Amino acid sequence: MSETIENGKLVELTYKVTDKKSGHVLTMVEFPLGYIHGHNEILAPYVHKELEGKSTGDIVEVPINGNQIYGPRDESLVFTDHIENVPEEYRQVGTSILMENDKGKTHSFFVTRVDDKTLTVDGNNPLCGREVVFSLEILTVREATDEEIKVGGAIGAEAEIDPSLTRPI
Repeated sequence: MSETIENGKLVELTYKVTDKKSGHVLTMVEFPLGYIHGHNEILAPYVHKELEGKSTGDIVEVPINGNQIYGPRDESLVFTDHIENVPEEYRQVGTSILMENDKGKTHSFFVTRVDDKTLTVDGNNPLCGREVVFSLEILTVREATDEEIKVGGAIGAEAEIDPSLTRPI
């Protein structure tokens, strides 16, 4: 009988986030992501709750409504400017730009469109207005050692994430 996810267990999993409407994969982690359940919650609390009681080999699908988490899209956070006003290092779709307003408050924007004359940035979270499915495949569930609990994951584990497939959620 395989162990089930509960507090104090080492869990390793992979995941992907898929747009429910289009079926496009928005982000994914193909190499094991490890954590100690109940000690270092690396995913949203409701995702951890869905993982409880699951075992190695299980695939858990958690629907996420971006509007409930991040609110509705705010079109006032979308700006287009002449390309010559934007430094060259920011002229690529997907680039994250941290901007500061006149009151000193910072906000992240993503470059969403570039052409010969203009560049568009969007300050909305990429999941605003989207319904997605968070699919997690559980690879390992076992008792964590005291040392693993102390460091928050498997000793010697190295997660590799393909940066071309990741975007903040």
